[in-house]
Amino acid sequence: MRSTVLILATILLLPAATATAGENWPQFRGPTGDGHSDAVGLPIKFGETENVVWKTAIHGRAHSSPVIWADQIWMTTATTDGKQMFAVCVDRETGRIVYDLKLFTNDELQITHAMNSYASPTPVIEPGRVYISFGTYGIACLDTKTGRTVWSRRDLNCDHFRGPGSSPVLFGDLLIQHYDGFDVQFVVALDKTTGKIVWKSDRNTDFANDNGDLHKAFCTPIVIEVGGRQQLISPGAQAAMAYDPLTGKELWRVCWSGHSSSSRPLFGHGLVFLNTGFAKAQLWAVRPDGQGDVSDTHVAWRLSRSVPCKPSPVLVDDWIFMVDDGGIASCVEAHTGDVVWSQRLGGDYSASPICAQGRIYFSSHQGDVTVIEAAPQFKLLAKNRFDEGFMASPAVAGKALFLRTSGHLYRIEQ
Repeated sequence: MRSTVLILATILLLPAATATAGENWPQFRGPTGDGHSDAVGLPIKFGETENVVWKTAIHGRAHSSPVIWADQIWMTTATTDGKQMFAVCVDRETGRIVYDLKLFTNDELQITHAMNSYASPTPVIEPGRVYISFGTYGIACLDTKTGRTVWSRRDLNCDHFRGPGSSPVLFGDLLIQHYDGFDVQFVVALDKTTGKIVWKSDRNTDFANDNGDLHKAFCTPIVIEVGGRQQLISPGAQAAMAYDPLTGKELWRVCWSGHSSSSRPLFGHGLVFLNTGFAKAQLWAVRPDGQGDVSDTHVAWRLSRSVPCKPSPVLVDDWIFMVDDGGIASCVEAHTGDVVWSQRLGGDYSASPICAQGRIYFSSHQGDVTVIEAAPQFKLLAKNRFDEGFMASPAVAGKALFLRTSGHLYRIEQ
């Protein structure tokens, strides 16, 4: 079983009003930020014409994942050229579009990589409020009942160099966001009620180069608690930092040569699991009880074999399950980093897997959703097919999967 420390730590990421994990999906990777759902009865077999309750077209091009609170599903989208950026709300029961709100208009845009979009960060939601981020192009708080903009700001800027990707998170009264660009790299905490800056911390990474690809990152942080101390685990380019989430003070860091990481960290068994990113990703297990640079003292193990650059892993009991960008799934022993099994699923992957009722769901660029047993022996349960591919990660609410393809949002339920 995941440790009690993990359970207490991940609760810190829940919005102020606690919700049943199976009924809401408030942020990137779900209620606890690690891809887990306590839902029971999700379908195993489904597809374009099987177990589809509704299918709703979503305009534009976007990789953001849906978030869910009560009867609302929110996501972002943008025109292909990025000149118009929207927040879209869909009714959970019917699939009807409730709001389609143009939030930002852009005359000048940075280049975005073909694998990215101008609407890749996932929103975060709580009762009455949804927080929408497009990285350097703007961040906003919306009233979920009326669709009204409560506050917005466009003065938190960086040169993403390949497009935005980091999703915001809530911690108490703070909304925390990464800005890891070519030119500047910083983490900022905003007062969620006003949008005003509470703290801002520069990365202060010694890159020793002027190659923008080596400076940027797309990660979303997590908050953990170790020894009574709360820590914001915040990967960037060539390093991951732990900050005091209330003040932004750096507590410790580990340094590596990777960059462009987008995989969200995990915490369990007293270890933080970090992905070093491109070009050859490694998975590091780090003890989070140090101070300063702990690269030489607190790394428990490193793994280089079939580690994803983009999809986040999921921790189930003593095992880490993951799929690399090229479709090789692995089960890794969390204490040691030993590979238990490795299996080619086929296809290409950016979306992060989820776990529910002892099953792992993987979603590919080609439109396959592969379901396996979350066990130290590989067991394929189903391979399901959709007409369009997946960049967004799945969401779960009640007994339904909510899957966003390149052009549609589906409610999948038996």
